[in-house]
Amino acid sequence: MKTSRIRTAGPPRPARWFLALLLFTSGLSIEIHAAPSWPEALRQMPLRSRALQLNRTNCVQIMLDSFQSNSVVKALIFMPGATDEFYMFRRARAELTNSTLTLFDAVAALTNQTLIRVTFRPPLLLLHTDEDPLDPQVKIEHPATVARLREARFLPHAAFNDRDWDFVEPLLEHHLKVSVYPWRHMYISGHFYRHSLAAWGLDGWETLETIALAGKTGFTVRRKKVLFELDERVRATPKFDVFPR
Repeated sequence: MKTSRIRTAGPPRPARWFLALLLFTSGLSIEIHAAPSWPEALRQMPLRSRALQLNRTNCVQIMLDSFQSNSVVKALIFMPGATDEFYMFRRARAELTNSTLTLFDAVAALTNQTLIRVTFRPPLLLLHTDEDPLDPQVKIEHPATVARLREARFLPHAAFNDRDWDFVEPLLEHHLKVSVYPWRHMYISGHFYRHSLAAWGLDGWETLETIALAGKTGFTVRRKKVLFELDERVRATPKFDVFPR
C-alpha cells in the first residue's frame, strides 16, 4: 500500500518570520518578568516600624527585622562604613514620608539623604559608603575545602545586630564544620568590626563572604580551616566637616 504525506498549508514566508520573531520576543519578555530585581524583592517586604525617621537608635534594627526570605537577595549587610555613619560620625538620618513603607523605601531614603550607598553583589545586598571595599579579600589554598563549604549550610535565618567575633566564631565552626581562626577571646579579633546583617538560607561559602564584608575582614581557606584577618584596604577617606567627638 502506498502511503503519502499530507502537507498542511502554513503562513506565507514573511508571515512565518514575523510569527517566529513574535514568539521569540514574547518568550524573552516572560523570562525577564520571571526574574525579579532586588528592588522588586524589597518592595514586597513591609517595613516593621511606624518610625518617621531612620537614625542611629533605630535604623539597623528596623531594617534587619524587615528583611524577609526571598528568591533574589539572600543577605542584607550593613558594612563598616555604613555603621560608622550612625555610630561614629552620628550624622546619618533619613526621613520617611510614604504612608505605606517597605524595606525598599528605607534603602531609598538612606541612599538619597545620607552618604550610605547600596550595591547588589548577588546574592548579597550591601549598604556601604565609598570607603568600603565591595569584594572580600580571599585566598584559596585548598579548593576541596571550598567545595565542601559550598555544600554546607549556615543558620536558616541569621540576624546579627552589632554582634562581636566571640558570638560569630562558634556559629561558624558549628555549622560549617571547619576550624575557624582567630578563636574566641583572642586579642586580634578585637580589631574586627561588629557584625550587622540579616540572611536567609546561606551556604557555607556565602556565609564566609557575608561575615567578611560585615566585619571588615578577609579570609584564607586551608584544609578544613578558615583563617580570618583584618582587611586594611580603604577605597576612600571618609568625608566630614567636623571630626566627631
